[in-house]
Amino acid sequence: MRAGTFDTHVAVTALREAGLDEAPAVAIVNTVRDAAGADRGELATRADLADVRTEVADMRTEVTEVRAEVRALRAELATIRWTIGLLAAFVFAIGLRVFGLL
Repeated sequence: MRAGTFDTHVAVTALREAGLDEAPAVAIVNTVRDAAGADRGELATRADLADVRTEVADMRTEVTEVRAEVRALRAELATIRWTIGLLAAFVFAIGLRVFGLL
């Protein structure tokens, strides 16, 4: 999108013809010119928005992958807990047998 030019003389003339005095007309035109010429480098372009959309989509994919890894780790942890529990039970049973309580 190409920015058009702002002819301040034409704008002041139009405001003067509409009944404004010179000073208010110039002040209004200068204010509009300054606002129109604001730092446009700070504005997001369509390309910027497309980049952000791509980044968000990539992040969503990464989050999905991390969630899958967390689920897998939780399953492994549950298996480890069961294994430790069974080992503890066997050690306890062996201890009872060794001390003649079983």
